[in-house]
Amino acid sequence: MAARSPEPEKRPGFFKQISSLFRFTREAYRWLPWLLIGIVLVAVGVGVLIGFLIPPLVWWSVLLWGITGLMAGILAALMTMTRLSTKAMYRKIDGMPGAAGHVLSTSLGRNWQTSDMPVAVNPKTQEAVYRAVGRGGVVLVGEGARGRLTRLVNEERQKVQRVAQGVPVTVLYLGHGEGDVKIDDLSKTIKALPKKIDKSTMAAVIRRIDSVSQSLSSLPIPKGIDPTKVRAQRPR
Repeated sequence: MAARSPEPEKRPGFFKQISSLFRFTREAYRWLPWLLIGIVLVAVGVGVLIGFLIPPLVWWSVLLWGITGLMAGILAALMTMTRLSTKAMYRKIDGMPGAAGHVLSTSLGRNWQTSDMPVAVNPKTQEAVYRAVGRGGVVLVGEGARGRLTRLVNEERQKVQRVAQGVPVTVLYLGHGEGDVKIDDLSKTIKALPKKIDKSTMAAVIRRIDSVSQSLSSLPIPKGIDPTKVRAQRPR
């Protein structure tokens, strides 16, 4: 008899995702439960107050406004927890090999083309360079000791400048030293770059860079960070 095909993996339900997100965030912020309770109570109180202030003063109006406040409070609590979970995730992966690639591939959106794999890497020290291409030009992000990254960054900068003359190249170094960019500010820094090229030029630059990029499959490149190991899955 033919072997039975394995059943498709079931995705966690909404409430399970919420529970996982809550547990992960509470590990970093022990006061999280009190904050969420406070947000909900304040929202309910505001709703009830509105019910008393808006005439005519009837019990069902106060009740409806209280329920509206409760729903708004739950939504605000979920948004707050999601934002705190992102900060907790940044705190946990800070300094880990592949952190820059994870942030670039998950936080820049569709206006930037990037990958969680580095475009250049030092196999001995694991210093790596990541690349993003968008309306702001080409961004090279160095991860590791800044002094040892100089050669890798310069090689990638020259490669880009040969195939995309006139396109601005911005170099950022991930870290906590003077002139470095912290990991939780990386995506914001890149998104804040002024738009220098249009979409057609951006597409042409991506094609040209990809055409001259060397294959890195034979190098021991760090695979990046698995987000399921450092953060809970966000609710959908």
